[in-house]
Formats: sequence, C-alpha cells, structure tokens
Amino acid sequence: MTAIDLNREPDVLTDRVIGAAIEVHRQLGPGLLESVYQFALEHELLARGISYASEVRLPVRYKGTELDGMLRMDMVVEHELVLELKSLDIVHAVHHAQVLTYLRLGGFSRGLLINFNVSRLANGVRRFVL
Repeated sequence: MTAIDLNREPDVLTDRVIGAAIEVHRQLGPGLLESVYQFALEHELLARGISYASEVRLPVRYKGTELDGMLRMDMVVEHELVLELKSLDIVHAVHHAQVLTYLRLGGFSRGLLINFNVSRLANGVRRFVL
C-alpha cells in the first residue's frame, strides 16, 4: 500500500468525492455523528451526479466458507472507490487497516478515509491505493 503523493496521477473521481466532502464539512462543520455526515454526503454526491452505494456488504471467506454480511463498507462510489467515514477526535492505525482490509477483500484499488471531526477537512482525508 502506498499513499498517493502530490506528484500523483490525476484521479478525477477521488478529487470530486473529496470536493463533495469538503462542501458537506463547510455546511455542517465538525462535531456531528458519522451518520449525519454520511446522509449529507449521499445528498451531495447525488447532486453532483456521482453514483454510490451505502452500507455495502463485504463477504469474508474463512477456510472455504463465506461469512456473508460480516463486514459493511460505509460507501462505494461508482463501483470503484471505497469510502470509510469517521467523526472521531483521533484516527488510529486500526482505521487505516480497516480501509486497507476493505480494499484487499473487495478487490478495490482505491479508498478514502474521511474524518469529519476536524476543523479543516483537508486534514481529515487520507487516500489509499493498492
């Protein structure tokens, strides 16, 4: 896994989603529940013509048995970008691991961890690429 640096290839979809999240944060500010931000982000994505699915089930295979519905991703945008939304004082390494697990198990190559409980949203966004 590598985080995308400033010299990265353009990723229009990711940039559009971050722009939508910034607009949500501008309107609502920090300090609300994750579910409020998710609802507002869904509204903002629809307004921008970006398709998504929420609470996406991610089956886990264990010794040949599929454990369906054991994991749920907050959102998947355009069938290719995983979003994990948070509203926390501190984002821990386990939250980064959560996104990486979703990417690996779901066969996705890109993800965003967005923590809305920050004064400036740019400080709460982390990009992931496998």
